[in-house]
Amino acid sequence: MMWQEFSTLFGEYWQQFVLIASAHALAVASPGPDFAIVMRQSIIFGRRFAIITSLGIGLAIFVHVTYAVLGIGLLIKSTDWLFMLIQLAGASYLIYIGWGALGSKAHKTLGKVEQEQERPVMTDGKAFRQGFITNVLNPKATLFFLSLFTTLVGPETPLLMQGFYGVWMAFATAAWFAFLSYILASKQVRGFFNKFGHWIDRILGGFLIALALLLLWSILSRFI
Repeated sequence: MMWQEFSTLFGEYWQQFVLIASAHALAVASPGPDFAIVMRQSIIFGRRFAIITSLGIGLAIFVHVTYAVLGIGLLIKSTDWLFMLIQLAGASYLIYIGWGALGSKAHKTLGKVEQEQERPVMTDGKAFRQGFITNVLNPKATLFFLSLFTTLVGPETPLLMQGFYGVWMAFATAAWFAFLSYILASKQVRGFFNKFGHWIDRILGGFLIALALLLLWSILSRFI
């Protein structure tokens, strides 16, 4: 019964789905905090932790979809101080991650055991949290979903379809970043980054901090 209802609705809303999927694909593919954190995980910690981080990013999509569907997105959009608070939290977290990356040190010529001891500690839970929090506090993602669910998706769109859009975007996001994790953590790529990885890590850290500073400037400019 549910499948029949969904098939009927999809036949009616497939054009809307194509627009949403296309807009989402462009947004996900563009460089931002999510890309930077996945790239850093791939280079520093390897494929496993990068993929787990990607899953955290994908799951965080449900947070954005939930507040958009429930109408909280309209509240955020219309309440300047609340949206500014979200932006400040996002900027602070980007600075936190970026500052840690700036402190990256060059790999010494050590034995395998010594290299493992020199490498920063990473766990499955920490990798997942970093991906999840980075996306939840990503102002770019917040703005995207606020725009998406106030333009392309309207109140007349059935909740079943809105839920499907959310599932699709979460899956597509996780799949994209998992694919990047696989590529960036390959032996050829990591072989290159073993020599220059600390510089790449520092550049990514600077990129994250630059994003945070731009975000803080956009907040400050409202009061100037």
